[in-house]
Amino acid sequence: MGHEKPIEPFSDLHREGDRVRAVLLHDPTVEGLDMAIYMDASGSMKEEYKYETKPRTFLEWIRGAPLKEPANQVEPQVRWMLEYLATKDRNGLLRVAYWASGTNGRQVEVVGELKGTDVNQYKFPGAKQLGGYTYLEPALRDYVKYLEEQVKVGAKRGCAIVVTDGRLHDAEAVERFSAEVAKKIATGRLPRINFVLVGVGDDIDEEQLEHIAHQEHAGVGHLWCHRIAKEITQVAELVAVLVDETMTVAAGGTIYDDKGKVLKTYEGRLPAVLEFDVPEGAKSFTLEVHGKRYTQPLPDEEHHEDEDEDHH
Repeated sequence: MGHEKPIEPFSDLHREGDRVRAVLLHDPTVEGLDMAIYMDASGSMKEEYKYETKPRTFLEWIRGAPLKEPANQVEPQVRWMLEYLATKDRNGLLRVAYWASGTNGRQVEVVGELKGTDVNQYKFPGAKQLGGYTYLEPALRDYVKYLEEQVKVGAKRGCAIVVTDGRLHDAEAVERFSAEVAKKIATGRLPRINFVLVGVGDDIDEEQLEHIAHQEHAGVGHLWCHRIAKEITQVAELVAVLVDETMTVAAGGTIYDDKGKVLKTYEGRLPAVLEFDVPEGAKSFTLEVHGKRYTQPLPDEEHHEDEDEDHH
């Protein structure tokens, strides 16, 4: 009665009269995406990585609630990002690493290839040795080298999330290396890569981050995008928004009715929610992305509005 099961890549479908609203479950434009998360491990992050046991509230104590597990501020954020970003990654595994570790701040400590489905088993206590300086270029080199290996086994695109709470000591080196990466992308020696930079707290040099993010490269455009989070607790949500904005900049898509007529064209990017009008009596619509077609049967128009009223 007015309902059709959504097929991949749609997760939800509504029709009211001629208006259709289709929600994408995962992004069909991002094929072969290989993602990574790089967490700042410089000394200024010491407090955020510190495990503390929160005391029970009076009510919890009266009810005999168990003592709370020690927690730090970074762990829930990394788990949240990992779980979400794994839905976009080609194999659900993300490279997670600490950067700016070691006395000279140039070390990258790789935690591993982590599964989005096992997030609650992972601990993120910070690097073995927090760094004295904040050098980002080694982390970028680490990711590019990793992606080159992944290309051999199916990676077609890369995205690395970088979280920092301070000023970079090697901003110029980062810009030079970004230019090298862009050249390799433009000449086809590397797949398309996006770097997402999130600054946390009050010690961020926003001008520095903007300078890096605003660099434009011939044939590639921007490699970087950035935002500032006031608190570490806002990082995961910000990253999700940035990744959605950045990663859907693929070739857009076209929606056709069941007679092959174009109903809507998305030029720059495909949003997560597609809204369009279908002709009366249309039984389905087709989304075409990257030459692939996904045909979704439509629910009947009748009964739908009454049904909606019952549901809300």
